[in-house]
Amino acid sequence: MSELKPETKFRILLIEDEKNLGLTLQERLASEGFAVNWCKNVAESKDEISQRRFDLAILDVGLPDGNGFEVAEFLRKRQKSCAMIFLTAFGTPEDRVRGLELGAEDYIVKPFHLKELVLRVHNALKRARFAQPPTEHADAVHLGKATVHFSSFTVQVDGESQTLTQKECALLKLLYDRRGEVVSRDEILNFIWSDEEFPSPRTVDNFILRLRRLTETDPEHPILIRSIRGVGYRLEVEK
Repeated sequence: MSELKPETKFRILLIEDEKNLGLTLQERLASEGFAVNWCKNVAESKDEISQRRFDLAILDVGLPDGNGFEVAEFLRKRQKSCAMIFLTAFGTPEDRVRGLELGAEDYIVKPFHLKELVLRVHNALKRARFAQPPTEHADAVHLGKATVHFSSFTVQVDGESQTLTQKECALLKLLYDRRGEVVSRDEILNFIWSDEEFPSPRTVDNFILRLRRLTETDPEHPILIRSIRGVGYRLEVEK
């Protein structure tokens, strides 16, 4: 394991077995002001995850002693708030779906431009930072039938805990912080997604449907997350 330590509050776990690419990524991310811990296999990665906390992990899917999905599962159980970006040489639909199910923020197919990766890292960290509660006391928030814990990216519904993705958590936190106000689709797109992800207003609608299923007693007739026709959404202030 190789490490660079610039002065920064953000720490990135880089998992890449290709030496030249790993070194290039480590140096570029360090030049952006991040502390980078570079691991080259599954075993090394699990050891790092057990010893320190990370703000974001960049995981190569193909590794000599396993794969990035195995590391992601290990990481998610121990550090729920850590954002994840997958790197892969293939990018099959099945792999992409699996990554998203594990809560990945992005799935980047090799080869890629370094500038693109850096932008995606900054965007993922922005969403993760925004999703954190302002104080410990504000962590547990009751929304409809759900209790949301922003710091752990989890929501409890009917006694069961479910994990929110970074984008879901950031969107819900945006609506919560602006509760009682109308938040336009354009505002949501500009804040939650990057230009490189090619989102659309329909993307926002799909995320809202997921959040309604978690919070509304009757998702087909929502009373908590209201649609404002032609504009966006409003989280109702509870009486």
